[in-house]
Amino acid sequence: MPTSTATSKGAATRDLILDRAYAIACRNGVEGLSIGELALAAGMSKSGVFAHFGSREALQLAVIEQGARRFGEKVLIRSLKQARGMPRLRAIVQYWFDWVRDNRQGCLIMGAVSEYDSRPGPLRDAVVEAMRHWREATARAVSLAIETGELREDTDASQIAFEIFGVALALHQDTRLFEARRARAQAEKAIDRLFKSHST
Repeated sequence: MPTSTATSKGAATRDLILDRAYAIACRNGVEGLSIGELALAAGMSKSGVFAHFGSREALQLAVIEQGARRFGEKVLIRSLKQARGMPRLRAIVQYWFDWVRDNRQGCLIMGAVSEYDSRPGPLRDAVVEAMRHWREATARAVSLAIETGELREDTDASQIAFEIFGVALALHQDTRLFEARRARAQAEKAIDRLFKSHST
């Protein structure tokens, strides 16, 4: 078998394993990833799964990165198609709320925050990096809305990003625990109030 074909097949198998691992981690948490369950879901042996990652922690890191990448593609990158200023900022919020709606089993990264917030190590570092990236991207969108004159000049971009995160976290939790439509309506009302209070 040519090297390129073997490499392509290996990459495809790794992607398959990651897809299955992502689904399991959304349901059970990153710490709930079982090599046995994953091997069964991927139709492979345990040693076959390990061959692609080398360790359980490496697999967990890859799954966290996968979760961050999926969120980035569905929310942050997609919002870049909107005009700078409030259209882009509102798109981030809208797509984020849609992400919560479409991931009723839970957001892998948000779940990982609870799992690793007080546990130093590579897994916590990966979660912190993902959250920092999302927070900074949101703050940049706020800053652009200030530059376009749609938000007041004295608006603190990092504070607004923090508050957007707070609303999104509440929505994430309430969607899973209570009535999803009501949670979405309350979250949108909170965001409208936040933006209005800083609007020009």
